[in-house]
This record gives sequence, C-alpha cells and structure tokens, in this order.
Amino acid sequence: MASYDKAFESYKKALTTAASVAASLMLVRSVVNEVVPYEVREMLFSGFGYLRSRISSEHTIIVEKKNDGFTNNHIYNAVRSYLATRINADLQQRLRVSSMDENDKMMISMAEGEEMLDVYEGTEFKWCLICNDNSSDSGNGSGGQNEVSFEVSFHKNHKEKALKSYLPFILATAKAIKAQERTLRIYMTEYSSEWSPIDLHHPSTFDTLAMDQKLKQSIIDDLNRFIKRKDYYKKIGKAWKRGYLLYGPPGTGKSSLIAAMANLLRFDIYDLELTEVNSNSDLRRLLVGMSNRSILVVEDIDCTIELKQREEGEGRDKSNSTEENKGEDKVTLSGLLNFVDGLWSTSGEERIIVFTTNYKERLDPALLRPGRMDMHIHMGYCTQESFRILANNYHSIDYHDTYPEIERLINKVAVTPAEVAEVLMRNDDTDAALHDLVDFLKSKIIKANEVKTEQNEANNQLDEKKDNKDSDKN
Repeated sequence: MASYDKAFESYKKALTTAASVAASLMLVRSVVNEVVPYEVREMLFSGFGYLRSRISSEHTIIVEKKNDGFTNNHIYNAVRSYLATRINADLQQRLRVSSMDENDKMMISMAEGEEMLDVYEGTEFKWCLICNDNSSDSGNGSGGQNEVSFEVSFHKNHKEKALKSYLPFILATAKAIKAQERTLRIYMTEYSSEWSPIDLHHPSTFDTLAMDQKLKQSIIDDLNRFIKRKDYYKKIGKAWKRGYLLYGPPGTGKSSLIAAMANLLRFDIYDLELTEVNSNSDLRRLLVGMSNRSILVVEDIDCTIELKQREEGEGRDKSNSTEENKGEDKVTLSGLLNFVDGLWSTSGEERIIVFTTNYKERLDPALLRPGRMDMHIHMGYCTQESFRILANNYHSIDYHDTYPEIERLINKVAVTPAEVAEVLMRNDDTDAALHDLVDFLKSKIIKANEVKTEQNEANNQLDEKKDNKDSDKN
C-alpha cells in the first residue's frame, strides 16, 4: 500500500511539472509574440528550422498545386499523373477517384494525408498529399481555399538525384502518359488555306494490319528510330522529318497503315486534299499551320491534281490570257517539293509525310528520291500470312480445316485484303464464313480465267486481221 501511495505521488508530481512547463512555454510564446517583432521571430524560426534540417537525415521537397497561389503548377500535374500509375489499390486505405466526363476513363489517385512509397534506381522516395485549410485566412484575400501540395521525403544523401534525375524522370513519364491518353485528331483542308479538325478514333493498329510480318516490323523499327533521333538530325543539318510512299492496288490497306502509324506514335493526321488548295501561297499557309508530331497525308497523289512541272511556264510572255494567268496560280510541283525537301521543310519538326498512289510509275521521279520519300512500301495482294491475320481479327481463330484450300487458292488469284475481309465479315459463324471465302476465291479464279480467255481471243483476232492485211498487200 505504501509503495502504491509513493508511485501515485511521483506520478502526481510529474504531471504537475509537465503542466507547469506547458504553461510556461505558452506564456513565453505569448510574450514573444507581443514583444519580439515579426521579422525577428521569422529569423529565429528559420534558424531553428535550419538547425533541425542539418541534424535530420531526411529531406523534403514540396510541389504545390499553384504557382504563387494563382497559376497552375505543371510539375504538380505531372506528379499526380505519375503517382496514379504507381498506386497499389490493395495497400492504400483511402483513394481518390475522378473522371472528366461520362466517356472519360476513371482515374485513381492519392487521397489527402495518404502516403505512398516509390523506388527509383534503388532509392526510396516517400510521397504524401497535403491539404491545408486556409479558411481562417480568408480575410487576406485567399478566399478560404485549400492549399494542396505533394511532399516527397528522402535521405539527404539523395538530394541531387531527386532534383536532377528523379523529378525530370517524372516529368518525362507524365508527358508520355499524356501523349498516350490524349484523343488523336484528323485535320481536313477548309477554305483553301485553313484546317478543320475532328476527333480520330480509327482502331487500326500494327497488330491488326494484314501484311507481311517482316515488312510490318521494318516499318515499326523505322518509326521508332525516327522519333528518337532529334539530336542526330540536328547534328547532320537536316529537318526532323521522314517520308513514306505507300503504293499498290486499291484495297490493300494503305489508309489502315496510316492510321496504325498515327496510333503507334500518337501523332495527329493532316489530310491534305490538293484539289482544295488554290495556290502555292495557300499551300504554304496550310503546311506552316501544322503542329509538330504530326503526319501529313496526300492520298492518291497521282490523280488528285495534275502537278505542273517546274520547267513549264518558263520563258512565257507575261501578256497571256486571264485563264492562263489563273492556271499559273495553281499548286505546282515546285511548291510541293519546297515543303517536302526545301526551305519550308524546316517550318516544323518530328513530322511524317505520307504519299499514297495506286500507280507508282506515274509519279514524277523528283517526288520519289531519298530525302523526300525515304521509304517505299509496297502494299500488295493478300498472302497466306495476311489471310491468317484477318481470320484471327474477325473470328479469333489460329487454324481451321479450310486453311490449306484457302491458302492454295490465294496463291492462284490476285485478291486484296479488303475483299477477303468483306467476305469474313458477312457471317458470324466461322465455318460458314470460311466456306464462303472458299467459294468466293473459286469464283474469282473462274472469272480471271474467263477474262484471260477473252483477251487471248481478242489478241488472236487482231493477229488474224494483221495477217490478212499483209497477205492482201502481197
């Protein structure tokens, strides 16, 4: 009993001492606030903070949502996007879920006060989302809004890595995330010298393209190499652009390849209709108005417009008719080439230029040389490999009993991937669709043989007429 009383007395004395100390500290704080000027207090507190930071092994970087309380902080948005990809929903007790509209995908992010550990190159960085209530300071003009910020803590030995490596890595990652998530756009010519955009939702990818796998991979490798060579193009003194010529019969997938390129690179498409452009001046205005990281497309360049040769019109009398003068205002081959490979080609960077044609031999050789059209891609008829890709796309199968016969028939007749796809789409039943394709290929072979027979007969008749004329002369 005596020991209990003694312990109680000790506890009581300690409690009294603590209360006295707390009261003394509060009194001192009150006296300091009343007597010591604000500037001196700030200097003392900053000095204490400096000493504490020197003693502590942990450093902290604060990333506020607003710059100076007004403009948005780009780094804050980048950190938010980056951490959203690192969140483990099973470990976080509280999560924030948001969406811009009903069609936008759900975004999961950290909630206020929650912490998250991220490891970068073997170094641990601890993130926390802080939300400070400023309602008590509303009289200062802040409007009582909350101050939101991210705080990242790490060992002081890694301060240089955090500032010079980790944060730049977050910015680059967030930029890549934004590029992948943004909606692509396709721009069309309007009023001769303006672009009119709409959203592009073309589903074509390199996985769904019905073409030779080696050719497909060579295109992917070439595109990936191009977007990584900014410094290389600057070093060699060339505009950062690359040209592709897609040629082959109609229905072989030229437009689908362009869409797949846009989806791979996340580049917008500018669809240039040359027949809608009145002059070289309008063409320059259009091309200068393009954004970087974009694809310029001129489809069916051999037949959309009759490009005037550079030597045409030279030495003509200036007193020509009004109609002839109007003709000189039209888009010329020189005007187009000046953008593709001339001074105007430097008006933007990281651009892809794609020309398509059904008849490569009709194009002016000046359009085809390296530096203008760097890679020529032949889009041919359906092969065994491209047929299997189409069958997998439309019916999710890798093999069927009809495959040997279909592949044998495809080797005998010229059929485009578009024709094969159309037959495969007619029936949801796989067996029925593939048997329909067999019948279609057989009928196409019969028609091809009939046409060949008619041509041979026509040629024989011409030969007979020629022989008869020769015999009459003799």
